[in-house]
Amino acid sequence: MPDTQFADIDFLENKLQNAQLPADLKQKATAQIERLVRLAQNQGFSQEYDSTSRYIDWIVSVPWNKRSLDPVSLENAKKILDSNHYGLESIKERILEFLAVSALKTKQNESVTNKAPALLLLGLVGTGKTTMAYSIAQALGRKFGRIPMGGMGDALQLRGRSRAYPDAEPGQIVKTLARTQTINPVILLDEIDRVTDDARADIMGVLVELLDPEQNSNFLDHYIDYPVNLSEVLFITTANNTGGVATAVLDRLETIEMPSYDDKQKIVIAKNYLLPREIKVNGLSPDDLVFGEGVWEQIVRPLGFDAGMRTLDRTISSICRKVAKAKIEGKADKVILTPQNIKQYMEIW
Repeated sequence: MPDTQFADIDFLENKLQNAQLPADLKQKATAQIERLVRLAQNQGFSQEYDSTSRYIDWIVSVPWNKRSLDPVSLENAKKILDSNHYGLESIKERILEFLAVSALKTKQNESVTNKAPALLLLGLVGTGKTTMAYSIAQALGRKFGRIPMGGMGDALQLRGRSRAYPDAEPGQIVKTLARTQTINPVILLDEIDRVTDDARADIMGVLVELLDPEQNSNFLDHYIDYPVNLSEVLFITTANNTGGVATAVLDRLETIEMPSYDDKQKIVIAKNYLLPREIKVNGLSPDDLVFGEGVWEQIVRPLGFDAGMRTLDRTISSICRKVAKAKIEGKADKVILTPQNIKQYMEIW
C-alpha cells in the first residue's frame, strides 16, 4: 500500500476511534475502513475513500450524547419571555409549565428526558411565530435550529438520501443536530403548511414520525443509516393556517394560536420592543430620535389592516435609516417626530 494511502486510512481510523459513537455504529464504520484497506491497490480506492471519509465526518459530527441542561429558574425564564414579547400569556405559561416538569424530574433524580408534545404556533403573517420559537429556546437554555419548510419539494430533504446515490447527504434533521451540537435542541419546522403539493403526502408522513414521541426515538436518516434518538428534541412548528397540514400531523401537535394585534397593542410593542431594537441596529442612540404626541397613531393607523407587526417593523426601520442619513449629512443632530413633519420620514397612504 502506498504511504499516502496508508496515512489517509490511518487518519480516518484515528478520527473514528476518538469519537464517542454508539458501539454498533462504530463497528459498522470500522468495517468500512477495513474495506478501504482491501481496496487500496485498486483503481476505485479514491472514490471509495471520499465516500467513506464523508460518511465518517457526518457520523462523528452528530451529538449522540451531548445535551444542554434545562435551567430550573422559572423566574429567569419568565423574564426572558417578557423581555422579548408583549402579552401572549397563554404561550408563556405553557413554556413555564414545561420547565417546571423538567425541574421536578431533576429533583427526583429521574431521567431528565422530557418528551414534551410538539407545538404548533398558528397565526397570520407577522404575528411573531418565528420570534416566539427563538424565545422559547432561549428561555429553555437550549440550542436553536430552524428548518424552512416553505416550498420544500422532497421528503428526502428531511430524511436524507442513501449513500448509494452520488453526492448523497444527510437530511435537514441530522444537519441541524450537527449544527447545534446537542441532542436536545429546539428545532423549528417553519411554515409546514407551505410545502409543495406534489410532495405534501410524503413530507407529512415524515412529520408524523418526527413529531410523535413514541416514534421519533428511532428516526432513521437514509444517509446515516442508523437510528437517531430525537425524543429529547423540542419540535416547534409554525403555520398560517391548518388547511395544508395533514390531520395525522395536527393530532400530534399542541396548537397555540398567535393573536392578531389591534392598534393599541401595536403601539405598545413598537415603543417597547421594535423601536429600541431598530435604533440600535441603525447606529443611533435613544436621544437621536424622539416620537412626539400623536405620531404613533399616524404611523400605525394606515397599517391597521395588517394583523401582524412585520409592516410596522419595516416602517420604523425606514424612519431610523432616514434619521441616520440626516445625521451623517449634518442636517440634524436630533429628530423629534411630530404630526407635522412625519411626512418627511415615511410615506403616508
